[in-house]
Amino acid sequence: MNGSAPAVFIVDDDLSVLKALERLLRSAGLNATTFASAQDFLDHHDRNAPGCLVLDVAMPRINGLELQQALTAQSSELPVIFLTGHGDIPMSVRAIKQGAVDFLTKPVNGSDLIEAIHNAIEKDRIARQARAKSNELQQRLATLTAREREVLSHVVSGKKNRQIAADLGTVEKTIKVHRAHLMTKLKVRSLAELVKLAEQLGVKSSLTD
Repeated sequence: MNGSAPAVFIVDDDLSVLKALERLLRSAGLNATTFASAQDFLDHHDRNAPGCLVLDVAMPRINGLELQQALTAQSSELPVIFLTGHGDIPMSVRAIKQGAVDFLTKPVNGSDLIEAIHNAIEKDRIARQARAKSNELQQRLATLTAREREVLSHVVSGKKNRQIAADLGTVEKTIKVHRAHLMTKLKVRSLAELVKLAEQLGVKSSLTD
């Protein structure tokens, strides 16, 4: 997970608005980075950087909604807060449906914007933490041998070692060894932990095969 401090990325074609928002955010102790167009943002933004995006809707060439769509197509999960002086209800509904976390109208109330930004940054932090945890679990799963994964699918189905041995055409002692190995690799200490982890990883029970 990116260890840098979260930043607020502001995209607006009005330079006076950019400067005003940057001053507001910096006065609130927030790290602000400005872009004068959607294309400028797409060309220079580090997609791995944590934070959120404060985005104007009405911009030439690529408007805010189109930039949001482009980010979605890139599998970006950066939280988006829309600002607009021309917004209407259908536009805001569309933005929210496409994943925007908030939709504020200009001239925006400073405290409302700061609150929305803090909420968006927290959402991004939680999402990044969850993705990092998921990646770590997937890496653990990848260390299992094919046989250990077979044993795992039987274990989560509730079968005893003796039953698993019979199903796989081996002896109970071998299953115990495989089971001990996979629990060590997956870093779990109990059957309950193992079943919960397997569920998080999407490991299918042998009963569903």
